[in-house]
Amino acid sequence: MGRLVVAAAVAAWAFPVAALVNSVVPEPYMDEIFHVPQAQQYCRGDFWKWDPMITTPPGLYYVSLAYIASFFPVAWMFRVAKTFDVLCSTAAFRSTNVILAMVCTVLFHDLLLCIRPGIGERKAATYAILVALYPVHWFFTFLYYTDVASLAAVLAMYLFCLKKRFWISATFGVFSILFRQTNVIWVIFFAANGAITYVKDLYSKDNVSHENSEPTHQSKKTSVMDNNISAQGLRRRRIDSPISKKVTVSESANPYNSLTEEVWDISLKLWKSKCEIVIAFAPFVVVMVAFVAFIIWNGGIVLGAKEAHVVSPHFAQFLYFGLVSAAALLPWHFTPNRVLDLFHLSGKNKTCSSLAVLMGLGLSFVAVHFFSIAHPYLLADNRHYTFYIWRKVIQVNWMMKYMLIPLYVYSWLSIINILGKSQTRIWVLSFVLSVALVLVPAPLVEFRYYTIPFVILVLHSPAIGNGKLLAMGSLYAAVDLSTLVMFLFRPFHWEHESGTQRFMW
Repeated sequence: MGRLVVAAAVAAWAFPVAALVNSVVPEPYMDEIFHVPQAQQYCRGDFWKWDPMITTPPGLYYVSLAYIASFFPVAWMFRVAKTFDVLCSTAAFRSTNVILAMVCTVLFHDLLLCIRPGIGERKAATYAILVALYPVHWFFTFLYYTDVASLAAVLAMYLFCLKKRFWISATFGVFSILFRQTNVIWVIFFAANGAITYVKDLYSKDNVSHENSEPTHQSKKTSVMDNNISAQGLRRRRIDSPISKKVTVSESANPYNSLTEEVWDISLKLWKSKCEIVIAFAPFVVVMVAFVAFIIWNGGIVLGAKEAHVVSPHFAQFLYFGLVSAAALLPWHFTPNRVLDLFHLSGKNKTCSSLAVLMGLGLSFVAVHFFSIAHPYLLADNRHYTFYIWRKVIQVNWMMKYMLIPLYVYSWLSIINILGKSQTRIWVLSFVLSVALVLVPAPLVEFRYYTIPFVILVLHSPAIGNGKLLAMGSLYAAVDLSTLVMFLFRPFHWEHESGTQRFMW
């Protein structure tokens, strides 16, 4: 029932908004001028021509072909279209993402129930609708970009990995890479954490079977046996007491004293069970080998326009993600109670907390001062909101980029702390490293790149009250409506180039 509700909720606004967008902007816009003609060539059966300006693989085009082919027989029967390529319009291609946005919502709903079974159907549905309203994801639902399809494939890969159906998960991993090459990082992330969970399950089963096989010793003398029984009864009552249970639960919830101990112990377990791990996760190994072969054959990770997408040490991008994500999840990170929680937490271990904060401030200063990259597209293209954020906020004066450093550090400390409440230290570390590997090499600041790690962050954040969810949903909807109005009804023109320009993320 929950799946049907979230899919229907997304469809209720997605189809009318898509119709409005197609009526006002019927022609391809921005990156669509590359994607739509390429997909139309595929519709005509020409799979060998490739636009050198396209940087991502053709996964979205194959999905669009399958989607349009599904309703071509009906269109042909009612004489709407005599040939297949007639149906391959800009509106038809855009509608691919509308369907995939519904799929994303259902997948998020199922993932949330899988990760937190006690959250309930209604709460999971509310969260799924909230993520569907997330402004960047919502906006690109109505354009022919790869972002929505990429998110759908990554969520499906994660869901089937959690269900231990690794062949299906790896297959969706391949699809995700065909939409965007950097998704290989999420393939590694899910496979690595899946392997850790798998080996923990192996060891817990071994421990249970070992405990069940231990013989029980009886005393030969009746008097001694009676004394043992009474003593065992006393010990059993002590063990079964609430205090003992509380100690046991807390110890099992945090079995490691430090990150180093956790990494060392898990590494040993993975090494001892390497044969079982390789066999179970062979599908992911195949995906990785194929991806390495692709990089060698292609001479790099980017397909086209390589000179505009050179891998760069853009460490400031990592900081931008932290602040943008924390701001988008305002009730989790920027409330008085949250600030007090972090303050009290730092008070428990002042030395370590002070060192962590100082290290964060120092590294952030280095990232901002030496590794803030102003891509030519960011400086020249005033159609994107990032153009104005860069000029009016980050570069408004020489001090502002340094004044934002405490916000960057606070955002990441809050994110790490929240994730650490529900996940192991090694999971949090691997997530942070994955975000860095996805974002740091990208020289261009694009909020679209933040969507997948943002959604993973939402999946693993604690539940909040319905009132806060409603407030967040209302805020998201207001931003969605504002950006839609700006895109459709506030066009402008360039003096040096013909055509209508529009504001977008």
